[in-house]
Amino acid sequence: MQISKSLITNIVSIILICVAFIVPSSLHYQFLNTGTYALSGSITNWLAIYMLFERVPFLYGSGVIEKNFETFKNSIKKMVMEQFFDSSHVNQFLSSEEKKINLVPVIESTDMSPAFDALKNTVLESKIGGMLGMFGGEGLIDSFKEPFLDKLQNALVLMVSSNEFHLQIQSHLKSSSVQSDLIASIEKLVDSRLEILTPKMVKELIKTIIDEHLGWLVVWGGVFGGLIGLLSSFII
Repeated sequence: MQISKSLITNIVSIILICVAFIVPSSLHYQFLNTGTYALSGSITNWLAIYMLFERVPFLYGSGVIEKNFETFKNSIKKMVMEQFFDSSHVNQFLSSEEKKINLVPVIESTDMSPAFDALKNTVLESKIGGMLGMFGGEGLIDSFKEPFLDKLQNALVLMVSSNEFHLQIQSHLKSSSVQSDLIASIEKLVDSRLEILTPKMVKELIKTIIDEHLGWLVVWGGVFGGLIGLLSSFII
């Protein structure tokens, strides 16, 4: 079991106070003042840290983390949106992602039959549909299916591989409407995630992150308090 820095500091301070009543009278005030001031400094700092996270009756300003929960959430949202998802960063992201877009594998694996079926039905339902019936009708059109699908696929591959196509994609991605829609979606996602947070969760999160470092405030409060007490024993 790990003993907290605060407890160790308080124990050392109390030991110094107890030793003051054992040592010769010439050293009594040095030990007593050092221990008393150290205990006072450590307890004061511990109370200040405790008041950050917990509400203490009759102590104004205590429980500041929970009291300012909404402000904390809004600050997180503002930081995320302004630092990571402002328009310049989104524009840079979209430009880099556009270069990674490759639709050729998608086209090559797509079944083009519906396009041919639509074309066939259009032809059969048109005025020349009856004429084609004299030359084989639907069977005649079906004989052109494979060449048609191959040519359609090749045409689409050439289209999505062209510079003009990529320039149009890039221009579309950079448009203000796309950026604003993306930023709005991200903001909505951030809001939905922040809604999960509760005051208690925020308090525990912050406490876990900075608890180790805040513990040193108690230690140094005891050290400097003890030094001030030792110095005062020679002056007073």
